[in-house]
Amino acid sequence: MIDIANIKIKAGNGGDGRVSFRREKYIAKGGPDGGDGGDGGDVYFVADPNKSTLMDFKAKPLYEATSGQAGGKKNMTGSDSEDLYIKVPMGTLVFEVIRGNEVLIGDMTEQGQELLIAKGGTGGKGNNRFKSSTNRTPVQYTPGSKGEVRELRLEIKLMADVGLIGLPNAGKSTLINQLTNANAKVANYPFTTLNPNLGTTTLRNGQTIVIADIPGLIEGASEGKGLGDEFLRHVERTRLLVHIIDVYSEGLVEDMPEYALRQYEVIRKELQDYSDELVVKPEIIVINKMDITEIKENFNKILAVFKEKGLEVYGVSAATGEGTEDLKLKIMQELEKVPSRKGFIAKRPVRVYNVETLPNRRMVFRDNVREMRGPLA
Repeated sequence: MIDIANIKIKAGNGGDGRVSFRREKYIAKGGPDGGDGGDGGDVYFVADPNKSTLMDFKAKPLYEATSGQAGGKKNMTGSDSEDLYIKVPMGTLVFEVIRGNEVLIGDMTEQGQELLIAKGGTGGKGNNRFKSSTNRTPVQYTPGSKGEVRELRLEIKLMADVGLIGLPNAGKSTLINQLTNANAKVANYPFTTLNPNLGTTTLRNGQTIVIADIPGLIEGASEGKGLGDEFLRHVERTRLLVHIIDVYSEGLVEDMPEYALRQYEVIRKELQDYSDELVVKPEIIVINKMDITEIKENFNKILAVFKEKGLEVYGVSAATGEGTEDLKLKIMQELEKVPSRKGFIAKRPVRVYNVETLPNRRMVFRDNVREMRGPLA
């Protein structure tokens, strides 16, 4: 899954104003008739639920809107350029890279959401704008202003309500197949899942939720070990974590309850090291493979060990489906307590300028014509 990409965005330049004079039969000195240039195209991002990766941006790192048309004779204004709309996956965070620093400027969370990324340049003024009682044949004009250019970093954080987490080979993919209509790859070896899997399921209250199977984490994942923080970022949006523990992953162990608790604590530490916000998310702890006799026989002891820590545990068999309906009921109950998913707040909103708010500009009114002058001294 390509979930990070660095790209460059360039809005269209404004078209230049035209210097022209009316020259027709019997009209030798018709005066200036140079038209204004058209505006350059803006660049927008649009959140598209049908896109899931940033692969397109890896292949094409530069996006440019077209420039406005130059002004024409007979006071003809050049055509404005069409705006450029770029589709991005829902859940995409948009960072602007400024002198090596990244500033969040947008979070694409809603279907069809539009975000203005770069403003096109304004068209220049033709020489007709500069005529006056003392200047009958002006040759002045203004060029179109440049469109904004931005260096961006895009990053996807999955839009899921529930995240399945745990050590490699804990049975997360098997469980998401049981809970949803996903068709995740399943095999009896670690790191079978190399990309997050998404599935949807409908709860008893009629709510449809999205569940994400996050690839297996190992000790040191927050520092980049194993698949590391490549996928820890996808846990950040989830409202609820379901922690899957497999106490049979290495065969039978002498102290199964303590072994289960150690596995739980390893993952909790990685969540803590990655972000304080992850460890305060509500969670459900699930012991998998309850179809194995030895696990079923030790389940009450496992419950007791976790209860000493103030933790509640549920047992399921992802392979047979045992306990999965009860788990879905518990997920529904927990989600009803959790507020809806919050978006990430942009540290700096996208700049949107108009004629009145252009920086370092002043407006001059001459003969009922509004003229834009350059930077103030």
